[in-house]
Amino acid sequence: MIKFNKVYKYFPDGFCALNKITFTIDTGEMVFVTGHSGAGKSTLLKLIAAIERPTSGEIVVSGQNIERLKKNVIPILRRNIGLVFQDHKILFDRNVFANVLLPLQISSFDSKAAAGRVRAALDKVGLLKKEKALPITLSGGERQRLCIARAVVHRPSILIADEPTGNLDAAYAQDIMQMFKSFNQVGVTVLMATHDATLLKDTPHRILALNHGNLAV
Repeated sequence: MIKFNKVYKYFPDGFCALNKITFTIDTGEMVFVTGHSGAGKSTLLKLIAAIERPTSGEIVVSGQNIERLKKNVIPILRRNIGLVFQDHKILFDRNVFANVLLPLQISSFDSKAAAGRVRAALDKVGLLKKEKALPITLSGGERQRLCIARAVVHRPSILIADEPTGNLDAAYAQDIMQMFKSFNQVGVTVLMATHDATLLKDTPHRILALNHGNLAV
C-alpha cells in the first residue's frame, strides 16, 4: 500500500511542487499519474522511493513512514521498489547482462542465483538473446526494456515508472505498456507517470491527474 496524507513539497527556491496531496494506492493496484510538464509527477514518484523527502505531510509505503526512515534503512525500502526513470543511468561500459546484474551485486545476492534472476528478467522483456550486447548497440526501445529488466530483477512488490514511453514510437510504447500490465497481473503494484493520452484511452485503471502541484478531484 502507498498512502499520501496532506503532502507538501517545497524546493529551496520556494517553488511548491506538490500541494496538499492525499491519496491511497492499494497493494496490487495499477495507477497512472498524468499532468503537464512541471505538474509534479516526477517529484511524487521520487517521494515514494525516498529520493526526495516531503516538506510536510505523511507518506507511508509498505507500512513504512518515509519521513521517519533513517538513511541506513532507505536501501532496504528500495529493494522492494523497482524504479524506471527518464534518465536511464545505463552503464555503457558494461554489457546488457552486467547492467541488469548490478542491483543484485549491490545487495550481495548469491552469484549463481543472481545469474538465473538476470536471465529471467531479460527473458521477460525480450532481451535474453542480447545479454552480451553493449547498450550502445541497442535501439531506444531496447534500452528502455533493459531499464525495466534492471528494475524488476530483484522482484519488487512495487514498480514505479516515470514517462517510460516518452521517447518511443507508438508501437514500442504499446509494447512497454503491455509489459507493465503483465507485471501488474501477477500482483505487482504499478505506478506510472505519463503525459501520453493515447496510452490511457479506455484504460480501466485509476488516473491521478496533477495540475501545477494540485491533485484534481
